[in-house]
Amino acid sequence: MTDPTQALSFGAAAADYDRFRPRYPEAALRWALDGLPAPARVVDLGAGTGILTRGILALDHAVTPVEPDPGMRAQLEATTPGTTARNGSAESMPLPDGYADAVLVGQAYHWFDRERAHPEIARVVRSGGTFAPVWNLRDDRIGWVDDMNRVAETGGTVDRLLEDVTDFGPEFWQPEWAEFNHATELTPEELLGMVGTRSYHLTATPERRRQIDRELRELLDTHPDLAGRDTLVLPYRTLVFRARRR
Repeated sequence: MTDPTQALSFGAAAADYDRFRPRYPEAALRWALDGLPAPARVVDLGAGTGILTRGILALDHAVTPVEPDPGMRAQLEATTPGTTARNGSAESMPLPDGYADAVLVGQAYHWFDRERAHPEIARVVRSGGTFAPVWNLRDDRIGWVDDMNRVAETGGTVDRLLEDVTDFGPEFWQPEWAEFNHATELTPEELLGMVGTRSYHLTATPERRRQIDRELRELLDTHPDLAGRDTLVLPYRTLVFRARRR
């Protein structure tokens, strides 16, 4: 986990996180789980409020969510009836050896202590199973999205992830990756709400948060592609890595 303060900052905004964060394209999840038995036993690691959990459940797989933040676990259980989230992390999962056909991670892999997490994930995934981190990345090839990312100081990029994610340790074969495009429709207020669920915003000083919000409102009011619109289409690039357990 690279920064515990930021990584565990989301619980205070769990309801907004679940409301404003984008879902994952069905095609991306199907690709991540391709080749596994149906239904598969899937662990959603760093499950947050259950956005990825619900996407996997919709494909008729069995899901065990694992999440360290109690606020996020409570929101997951409130919005995902019949599902109980386990208290655990990438470095220590409360699950037996070979428990899962797959471990999926939505938006959380960059928080992991990889030297500890990779062996722990390998322990939980059966031989021949899958490890698949997934990211929704705002499409900064679009001018106003790039401007928004700069104002809010947010946003990994596809190129940066492809440089950073190269292997998952010796227990996994070399990962492959695929990209999927999708979009969400938001009002300007909902866009501001989404930015407010980012870790940088949540852990910034009150003064810095006010500055970000002020500059984002100015962008919404003045950018020629945004001004006067009741709703905005925010484009995403969903990047999935997939590696088989040896």
